[in-house]
Amino acid sequence: MNILFIEDDPMNRRVVKDMLDVAGATMTGAESGEIGLALIEAQDFEIVLLDLRMPGMDGFETLRRIRARGDAKAHLPIIVVTADTAVDLRERCLAQGADEVLFKPVAMDSLFDAIGRMLAKGAGDGMIG
Repeated sequence: MNILFIEDDPMNRRVVKDMLDVAGATMTGAESGEIGLALIEAQDFEIVLLDLRMPGMDGFETLRRIRARGDAKAHLPIIVVTADTAVDLRERCLAQGADEVLFKPVAMDSLFDAIGRMLAKGAGDGMIG
């Protein structure tokens, strides 16, 4: 499984990579929305993990641009991973096209559960394969 994590904090990328290594997944890290979009263009990923608060292009704009693509990659499962605790944040992320929202610090079982749900959902509608 190939996962893209768009996150500006290198420590957060490292922690999630270590978790995904346990599951045998491959994680590519991108330190900005711009780099993440370029990686999505150039490579194939099964899931995108996306931070919201990044300098430059934030996660909401990155999410919008992924969903606006005119190809199958517009339907990539996207799990927002954020430290933001705004009351309506989960609903806002889902309304803008995220498939799931996890709050930092992310527990390994929560991450694996969310990924499992995205893979099960994709297997049912042909999005991932």
